[in-house]
Amino acid sequence: MQATAIAPVAMPLDGTSPAFQRSRGHWANVARRILRTPSAMIAAFMVVALLVMALTANWLMPADPFQTSMLARLKPVGTEGHLLGTDELGRDMLSRLILGTRLSLFMGITPVLLAFMIGGGIGILAGYAGGLLNTVIMRTIDVLYAFPSVLLAIALSGALGAGIFNALVSLTIVFIPQIARIAESVTTQVRRSDYVDAARASGAGAFTIVRAHVLGNVLGPIFVYSTSLISVSMILASGLSFLGLGVRPPEPEWGLMLNTLRTAIYTQPLIAALPGVFIFATSISFNLLSDGLRSAMEVKQ
Repeated sequence: MQATAIAPVAMPLDGTSPAFQRSRGHWANVARRILRTPSAMIAAFMVVALLVMALTANWLMPADPFQTSMLARLKPVGTEGHLLGTDELGRDMLSRLILGTRLSLFMGITPVLLAFMIGGGIGILAGYAGGLLNTVIMRTIDVLYAFPSVLLAIALSGALGAGIFNALVSLTIVFIPQIARIAESVTTQVRRSDYVDAARASGAGAFTIVRAHVLGNVLGPIFVYSTSLISVSMILASGLSFLGLGVRPPEPEWGLMLNTLRTAIYTQPLIAALPGVFIFATSISFNLLSDGLRSAMEVKQ
């Protein structure tokens, strides 16, 4: 028999490799699904608008948010010079709500971001290692996971003391067990996949397998789940500030503003409810955006 020569196949290096095309096609499909989901698009617009408001607050505020005036206390909505009225110390509500976007988003997003990195790393390590290490890590995580989020956040903040930094630490500790459990579950499923066994049989090391085969398949579900926790984080952060365990006066933060305006609920209920409306709208926006991402990335709950 005559041997047939097989010509080597040149792999393109200009971004047109099959793996690159599959990756680009996947993210193109994700973007297309999000664009076809009206609720996700509205939520994304709201989130972007809030982020822009937080970044440009110094230029958007119509008045000094810290300027007090006892003669202008609790002016109603629509007052000349104060579009959304004034608070219990005569400070402009619109300016304080705009500037409060910065702290409220920071307190909502930062703990989840930190928990995503720490809890995700712990969960991936436990899920890939398995065995005794998995048992030790996950049983330790279960101890924290057994406590309700609200009670654990209040207990940690009470023990550490009031303040922005302590509230961030408390909320991060609250979300680490939740993200770690998701990361461990997804990583365990991926570790048992055929392509991971094939990579291991071919002599690939653990670091190479995790980097090339595990991370790309587990980061999506972990990220989608983490985005759903941002709304919870904002509510918990606002609750800590409302109880005096988070942001301290006179810094404008929506939860703290709810606390200081609670005595005005009978005289100016609309003004007293404005920070709560902002908290509710922001939480709903992050929830809808998370649902849209979950559907677009075809991530099962």
